[in-house]
Amino acid sequence: MWTLTHELSVYKLDTVRTAPIKLMSGQTCVLVGYFLLVIGIRILLNLCHVCAYNSSECYFRIEEDFHYKGDVDIGAFFPVHSYYTGNKVPHLYVPYYFNDIHIQYNFKNYEFILALVFAIEEINRNPHLLPNISLGFDFYNVPHSEKNILVHAIRWFTGHLYHLSNYNCVKERKSAAALTGPSWAKSAHLATLLQLYKFPQLSIGPFDPILSDRSQFNSLYQMAPKSTSLSLAMVSLMVHFGWNWIGLLLPDDHRGTEFLSDLRKNMEKNTVCIAFVEMISSTWTSFSYKFWANLGKIQESLANIIVIYGDSDSLQGLMLNLGKHFLTWKVWVMNSQWDVTNHADYFLVDSFHGSLIFKHQHEQMAEFSRFIKTVNPFNYPEDIYLPKLWFLFFKCSFSELDCQLLERCQANASLEFLPRHIFDMAMSEESYNIYKAVYILAHSLHEMSLQQVQMQPSENGKEMLFFPWQLQPFLRNNHVKDNIDLDWKQEFDDKYDILNFWNIPKGLGLKVKVGTFFFNAPWGQRLSLSEQLIQWPKIYSKIPQSVCSESCAAGFRKVAIEGKAVCCYDCIPCPDNEITNDTDMDQCMKCPESQYANTEKKHCLQKVVSFLDYKDPLGMSLTTIALCFSVLTAMVLGLFVKNRDTPIVKANNRTLSYTLLITLIICFLCTFLFIGCLNTTTCILQQITFGGAFTVALATVLAKAITVVIAFKVTFPSRVVRWLMISKAPNYIIPICTVMYLVLCAIWLGTSPPFLDQDAHAEHGHIIIVCNKGSAFAFHGVLGYLCFLALGSYTMAFLSRNLPDTFNEAKFLSFSMLVFFCVWVTFLPVYHSTKGKVMVAMEVFSILASSAALLGLIFAPKCYIILRKPNKNSLHHIRNRTYSRMNNFLKT
Repeated sequence: MWTLTHELSVYKLDTVRTAPIKLMSGQTCVLVGYFLLVIGIRILLNLCHVCAYNSSECYFRIEEDFHYKGDVDIGAFFPVHSYYTGNKVPHLYVPYYFNDIHIQYNFKNYEFILALVFAIEEINRNPHLLPNISLGFDFYNVPHSEKNILVHAIRWFTGHLYHLSNYNCVKERKSAAALTGPSWAKSAHLATLLQLYKFPQLSIGPFDPILSDRSQFNSLYQMAPKSTSLSLAMVSLMVHFGWNWIGLLLPDDHRGTEFLSDLRKNMEKNTVCIAFVEMISSTWTSFSYKFWANLGKIQESLANIIVIYGDSDSLQGLMLNLGKHFLTWKVWVMNSQWDVTNHADYFLVDSFHGSLIFKHQHEQMAEFSRFIKTVNPFNYPEDIYLPKLWFLFFKCSFSELDCQLLERCQANASLEFLPRHIFDMAMSEESYNIYKAVYILAHSLHEMSLQQVQMQPSENGKEMLFFPWQLQPFLRNNHVKDNIDLDWKQEFDDKYDILNFWNIPKGLGLKVKVGTFFFNAPWGQRLSLSEQLIQWPKIYSKIPQSVCSESCAAGFRKVAIEGKAVCCYDCIPCPDNEITNDTDMDQCMKCPESQYANTEKKHCLQKVVSFLDYKDPLGMSLTTIALCFSVLTAMVLGLFVKNRDTPIVKANNRTLSYTLLITLIICFLCTFLFIGCLNTTTCILQQITFGGAFTVALATVLAKAITVVIAFKVTFPSRVVRWLMISKAPNYIIPICTVMYLVLCAIWLGTSPPFLDQDAHAEHGHIIIVCNKGSAFAFHGVLGYLCFLALGSYTMAFLSRNLPDTFNEAKFLSFSMLVFFCVWVTFLPVYHSTKGKVMVAMEVFSILASSAALLGLIFAPKCYIILRKPNKNSLHHIRNRTYSRMNNFLKT
């Protein structure tokens, strides 16, 4: 629709009709008519001084009604033009009139009249529907304000120019029903009058639950389908594009409240939040100061998607004012009753370009478009709007006497050439409702006429006579070809077309279908969109976003912000070994044991199976150390064997020294069981070999210490000491300790033996193959047993540390046991604080360290004497040193 606003003097409004007035039947009608006629002539003499008009004045002069003749008429009450005052300058003589009157044409609504003409002519041509009866209509313009809304309805009832209630100046009533709309409020006002006479009323506007209340409106029928799934359709669109922060502009009435309730429910189900809600006054010329005070907040809001719900009549002013604020970064989502092409304001061009409109899906009628192409003011001379369009766009001139078009200015002139923002060739939703309403009336009249013929045959040529209330039963039960029943019987219309408004360049005014919503379709297939056809506001190069918080990328999860809506959140990284492979995830998913999260925590990757290998730097280092110490121990053993007859080798029980060295070699070599590819057998051998070798080594040290103590400290008789020394009784300590260890091993292996295990948490991205000890108690029991032997050996060696012997190794034994004890006591906390390969390496290192301590502290001094001080390793040196010590001992 295009609005034209011009100042117009009240003298040019043709306030007094010059058409002849029909006298009412009866004396009363004659007297009242004569009285009003005198008053009218007096007003005419005072006001109408202009007898000739130019073309511009003819354009602004407009009748309030026109008529299309027929045997049965339909009353049509639609708002096509309106008057309003700018500064309210009062007229000098006429009360309640103003000098600065403006007229505004709504040529979009003019399509309602064309749809009415199209349907009536189609029915009149149909020989099978209402034969010998033609339909016509009486059109009355409905004022925008509700102040004088019943004026033309009363005139239609009485048939008189002036408002005489309860008088009928028409001899025979030919009116069947009234069509009203599209505003529900105006339909409701008209219904208060029409239902007094049980006059059928068909509303073409959007469905309203109040109008379906039969206790209030028992003669009103709504043609529009119920918008039961509109809120769900809009929310589905929001979910599709990922919009979760939405602003709402709704009318401050029962429709806005009901729609808000439905929309809120569907939004909560789909985690879409409301950024703000503004309830707008339904009066188009006034707006709440609170709304305009909050306009800055709306402009600055993160909500780039704003839903506008209402009709073009109730919130018309809102659209005008929003357009003037040049909100080009907002995307408006609205229902079809909003007509964004209603205005040609300059700023409005960009403000609503890219809007998305939900429209009830209805039958597309190609015949209607062809009909519009043939319409012109010369084919329909009674039409009061066609001459205005021809004058404005096709440069036709008016007669100065009667304001009729003078000639055919353009032979090819047609409504199809008008800009889209002025007139749209496509049948609108309201026009389709008019088409349905006319057909329902026609079928009802047809059935009623058939019933009259059957019950009371009439003479040929006699017009159809009836009272309008007689049509009610037929309207209630009738339905048209597409099975659309009247309001209380109609099925829910759950099909919507989604239109995209294109208005760049200015005046384009195209509504392009870009998708559909079908409620009864399978889940996930309800919404269908052709995104490549959608034109967004020019500020956006891609699909606009409307969110309270930026999306949490993969690898992050949402955390609610206290006191804010669920759509407002912070993003935090996922914990270790957890991922999110999509955006805006509420929880992170833990990777399986055999997988690990990548650095971005977006995917789970397969872990690499690993173990302490010889090729690893750590494994290679430990292997080298073990080999070196094994070779070194073997060299010490060879040195001792080579010098087995020397005093220093014989002095400390040569057999025990050999046993200890061989055991140490085994201790060094057993570390190879911990390195390399593992299996169950190696896991068992690890513990048996390690524990057994150290048991023998420690038992040997203990035997050495006991031998020294027996030789120098025991108070037994010399015969007993001699027997102990000769029988080598201390050597039996080794098998005894070994047997005790084997008993511990048997219990361990019998209850919970070591086994091959995997450690998926020790090292990121790896599964470490390790040997599980089986029974932690048994493992710690073996370590305790070894520490007990070390403590016993330390005690024996400590007691004999100061005995007078040339090669007394008690000090070295005690110190070596002290180091051994410290190594394994330190090993326990370090062992339990590490995992994976490091834990295995720690155990290997402890074995090597304790073995190296025994080797170095016990045998290093002796090797030093054998290799560097051979003169001290002789009998002569020993005797001299022993003689001097004995003398010193006797003196003391």
